[in-house]
Amino acid sequence: MAHLLGAEALHLEFPTRIVFDSVTLGVNEGDRIGIVGRNGDGKSSLLAMLAGRREPDGGRVTVRGGVTIGVLDQADTLDDDDTIAGAVVGDTPEHEWAGDPKVRDVIAGLLGELPWEARLGELSGGQRRRVALARLLAGDWDILALDEPTNHLDVEAIAWLAAHLKKRWSASSGGLLVVTHDRWFLDEVCTATWEVHDRIVEPFEGGYAAYILQRVERDRQAAAVEQRRQNLARKELAWLRRGAPARTSKPKFRIDAANELIADVPDVRDKVALQSLAVSRLGKDVVDLLDASVSYGDREVLRRVEWRIAPGERTGILGVNGAGKSTLLGLVSGTVEPTSGRVKRGKTVKVATLTQRMDELDQYMQDPVRVVISNLRTSYTVGAGSKAQELTPGQLLERMGFSSVQLSTQVKDLSGGQKRRLQLLLILLDQPNVLILDEPTNDLDTDMLAAMEDLLDSWAGTLLVVSHDRYFLERVTDQQYAVLEGRLRHLPGGVDEYLKLRHAQDGARETKTAAPVATSGLSGAELRAAQKELAAAERKLEKLAGDIKKVHDRMAAHDQGDYEGLGALSAEIRALQEQTDQVEERWLELSEQIG
Repeated sequence: MAHLLGAEALHLEFPTRIVFDSVTLGVNEGDRIGIVGRNGDGKSSLLAMLAGRREPDGGRVTVRGGVTIGVLDQADTLDDDDTIAGAVVGDTPEHEWAGDPKVRDVIAGLLGELPWEARLGELSGGQRRRVALARLLAGDWDILALDEPTNHLDVEAIAWLAAHLKKRWSASSGGLLVVTHDRWFLDEVCTATWEVHDRIVEPFEGGYAAYILQRVERDRQAAAVEQRRQNLARKELAWLRRGAPARTSKPKFRIDAANELIADVPDVRDKVALQSLAVSRLGKDVVDLLDASVSYGDREVLRRVEWRIAPGERTGILGVNGAGKSTLLGLVSGTVEPTSGRVKRGKTVKVATLTQRMDELDQYMQDPVRVVISNLRTSYTVGAGSKAQELTPGQLLERMGFSSVQLSTQVKDLSGGQKRRLQLLLILLDQPNVLILDEPTNDLDTDMLAAMEDLLDSWAGTLLVVSHDRYFLERVTDQQYAVLEGRLRHLPGGVDEYLKLRHAQDGARETKTAAPVATSGLSGAELRAAQKELAAAERKLEKLAGDIKKVHDRMAAHDQGDYEGLGALSAEIRALQEQTDQVEERWLELSEQIG
């Protein structure tokens, strides 16, 4: 594959610490790279250096002649006085941009419901983000560098963006670099993952699921200090294999490797024990919405909603902005009264809401974290039944990623992600039995999201979640509902079913990831031949995986001072990997043909 850009011996430091020390890497045609790591470890800085937005303190970035790079920053740089049309297509005549299928697709996918001549100063933050993204995607670029592109986007827009990026270039052209905490998006779009940690950038093959598989294997061989991180990664892998149907489209040899790694890992939640504990804490009655409707003036937001929430229920709520999700949750929490119908609450119900505003922290801004926690409960129970254990507030903080040094930090000086985690801990220590999470994933990196999911797995109570983070929503809830045209509708097929329903509603938007896999109309003989070739490809992949392992074993046993011999072994591995890539590409083609 042709080289697009490279970085050699990159060094970057801030006044208090070194961020990168001699990082060397490259981007080739066809690369789709997701960049992950803890907040503050340098993901955005790395992206900025590669895109030419930031000069490294040492080393250099080289770009092949003629290669163009389009960048989406986290910062909002749009002009308030500009219009949507001006921002996206500028002075380009309408007959030119309207005749470009790519531009039409971008406008329909991101801006379909917005007035074309609206001033940017009148738009919300989420709408402005869509405009900035549309302006970038309407252009022609050899490389796209996207910093948190899914921020402020709903589930539909994220699905559209993933589909757009997958078909934007051919498989062997273009380059994508994306920093995001959206794990579903990483798995859907990326073919490689770079983990930023401890001043280095560590490459992994594949998207998020493959990255987790490889990280588990790496952590299995690491020192005991990595044990906690390994356990979280193994639990994450168990979910990826057991809980996400899309993962079954991976090659068989990788599925076998995953099954071997998680053979002794239990289900992510002990549903029976948690349900039993929830019933004992709540009784059989939680909150019932009985023929409940809510109107604001002449506008009916919710219409005759019937929803009997059960003890221990874990439900995700989907819907476009303005559909009525907040109103629905307001009925549950008691902050909204129905216009007609009624809401019935159990006597022992105690509802708490994790809001986006973090109001719970206002009174503690000048206090150190240790003081805030010491004023609350002395212990907190996680798990249920035989797995129940008592944790001190300090242990709970450690479980959510706070170091001992951070315990002395004033709340006002915490990062956004740290404040978010502290907010959740304060709510949990108050011991509600109904918990509402409103966009809880904001400001959290993938490791902290896994830690939050781990904590929620052992929480015994009724959980209601609104989130645009599809992975998180499917991971922590057992069922999903959608607010569609004022009605509450159960989604047995989860987020995929929601996207299909929205597609049917709009009648125009095409969401590739929501559509069922279509059969190709092969004849009987053609189908049998394809199935035979598919089986042969799976056997070939298994053999190549074994061959690669044998060469790795030979390399481990080889004289480490024999650089020439090690180089020959490395070349052998690269050749086998190239064969693997070719066979795997054919495997995927055959899988799509067979359907």
